[in-house]
Amino acid sequence: MEVTASARQIRVSPRKVALVLDEVRGKKVSEALTILSFMPTPVARTVAKVVKSAASNAENNYQLVPAQLKIVKAFADKGQTLKRYHANARGRASPYHRRFSHITIIVEEE
Repeated sequence: MEVTASARQIRVSPRKVALVLDEVRGKKVSEALTILSFMPTPVARTVAKVVKSAASNAENNYQLVPAQLKIVKAFADKGQTLKRYHANARGRASPYHRRFSHITIIVEEE
């Protein structure tokens, strides 16, 4: 049985989240949490929260054993984009985009 957990409107671009998710996809939940605790990126903490949430959803809602859970799918979708401007040379303005992402983790019992 697949159990999901997601975090929406996280203030980091989906490309940066995807680099972290590639490391934990296909691993057991306990192993993934260990990997995430030693990663230097700040987004690893957010991904760890979502993994813990998926594990507790499986335990509380479906009575699955957390030690036997495996991350089947992990992906980051594109969220909203805030369009902003900053000062540039000669009194001009240059646009930049503040990207958001939606992180989804799907776990399943082995």
